[in-house]
Amino acid sequence: MNHCIRRARLATLPLALAAAFPSLAQTAPVQVAALGETVVTATRNPTRTDDLVSDVVVIDRATIEAGMARTLPELLARNAGLQVSANGTTGKTSSVFIRGTESRHTILLVDGVRYGSATAGTPNWDTIPLDMIERIEVLKGPASALYGSEGVGGVVQIFTRRGREGFHPYASATVGSERWREWTGGFTGGQGAWTWALGLQQLRERGISSTNPNVQFGNFNADRDPFNQDALNASVALQINPHWRADASVLYSDGVSHYDDGPGIDTRSAVRALTAQAGLKGRVLAGWDSELRYARGVDTSDTLVASSPGAFKTVQDQWTWQNTVDTPLGVVLAGAEHRVQTVSGSTAYSVSERTLNGLFAGLNGSAGPHSWQLNVRRDRNSQFGGSSTGFAGYGYRINPAWRINVSHGTSFVAPSFNQLYYPGFGNPLLQPERGRNTDLGLTWAAGGHEVKLVRFDNKIRGYMTNTTLPVNIPRSRIDGWTLGYEGQLGGWSLRAGLDTLNPRNELNDRQLPRRAKRQLSLGVDHRTGAWRYGASLLQVGQRFDDAANTRVLAAYTTLDLHADWQFAPQWSLQAKVNNLTDRAYETAWGYNQAGRTLYLTLRWQPK
Repeated sequence: MNHCIRRARLATLPLALAAAFPSLAQTAPVQVAALGETVVTATRNPTRTDDLVSDVVVIDRATIEAGMARTLPELLARNAGLQVSANGTTGKTSSVFIRGTESRHTILLVDGVRYGSATAGTPNWDTIPLDMIERIEVLKGPASALYGSEGVGGVVQIFTRRGREGFHPYASATVGSERWREWTGGFTGGQGAWTWALGLQQLRERGISSTNPNVQFGNFNADRDPFNQDALNASVALQINPHWRADASVLYSDGVSHYDDGPGIDTRSAVRALTAQAGLKGRVLAGWDSELRYARGVDTSDTLVASSPGAFKTVQDQWTWQNTVDTPLGVVLAGAEHRVQTVSGSTAYSVSERTLNGLFAGLNGSAGPHSWQLNVRRDRNSQFGGSSTGFAGYGYRINPAWRINVSHGTSFVAPSFNQLYYPGFGNPLLQPERGRNTDLGLTWAAGGHEVKLVRFDNKIRGYMTNTTLPVNIPRSRIDGWTLGYEGQLGGWSLRAGLDTLNPRNELNDRQLPRRAKRQLSLGVDHRTGAWRYGASLLQVGQRFDDAANTRVLAAYTTLDLHADWQFAPQWSLQAKVNNLTDRAYETAWGYNQAGRTLYLTLRWQPK
């Protein structure tokens, strides 16, 4: 009976939305929504957000600076459709779940470079400093037809700071709880045909104990677990002529993270990240642009002191050739990719390299109230052979305020090297997962407000279990609703996100680990004169830590506050209080999260 009541309540969401917002429109003049900003991740070519048939979130530099997040996962968790878990606080292993899919179901790109561990099979979210990020685009929904393996839940693409005309220096210094000390500095600039950027960051934190006595395998150690990191990002670009441009960029971070590995054992691991790319893009003929790009992503973890020392390194080299052609039906996309994954370290894998080749094509466009997108891709994995994926979507603007879109896409995920070959854990008989996802979205936008409701249903065949010996199970399914709101009321900025989902193993109907069926996020900011202040609330429902659903992670709510004072044209001071109520909670069984913390940032940024 409760199951039926829950489904009935979910079914009323779109009816409630339709009932509420037309009445708003009747009490205030309906305005045509402003032209959407341009994104590239959802189509692989610049497209306005109000022409997309997919669900995309954009996080800009101003939002990053005004927010309360200390890390990339914390920043992402404040957005509808995204949840996180972490084995401790800053610098510890984190997972990001898009619409309840696994962390290995998400592609992480840094300036177009694939970044993550091919041994673990997941992105590395913990080594990318927020200060080096200019912009983030989050594509929610299947993306294998655009980017290949792992694109089941979506794509997170990070764009680092880039140069622009003139000289624009910046710097900041932050102190905070647990002896948090961080400084950043750099500049962006440009003159004539050249632009450039350089940024530096250093972070030192004493930290808290990553674990508590509940942690498994006897790993508890009551000492503090610090995190130290130094990072650099740089880019340069040359406008060769009006139609051709060359560019290159690099992001490098080098850190030491302390872990708990049993009583009296202070485990330290060196964690290093490198993403680098260089490319040439230009116009071949009128309406035909072509781009050739080389990229390298390196993820390294080297345990320095531990009960069981180990080292893991992933290198991903990729060549991409992409073409876009303007036609009366829209932009035609065609290209090819060649990627080589190589793993090395202290573990002897029976296979340590694989090659992935892909061919992709697509079409996206709009005319009047109609928008459309079609994509197909063929990938060949040197271990598993060929896989074909596709995507089709359509959007229709009913009137200036209302828009509806529907899409369907397929996806696949190849097993990681750990899942296949790790001694005592791997299963070389594993096969790739294959998914089918359907989205139905409804958007209302008028008078400075936007509400978006999305129904999604993701069915995955051959789901790979997270057990000692992973196996393919017949089916898993993740379906639910995402409701998001952004708006302006006078000097107030408001935002909200509500996720209701059911991530489950259909073989036994058990909930997939570490994902809540309900998550609510709320945010409010107000600017008056030289002051800006606001609050952010995150409420996460009960989860299970294990596939058997025996270890319960309790629901929790955190409240964060911030205040910014622009005391001079080039200077500002920001104070943040995270977890104001000092709520004790876990996102992974036996691993601690920070209690109440305070941070003070002095920022210099000439206009």
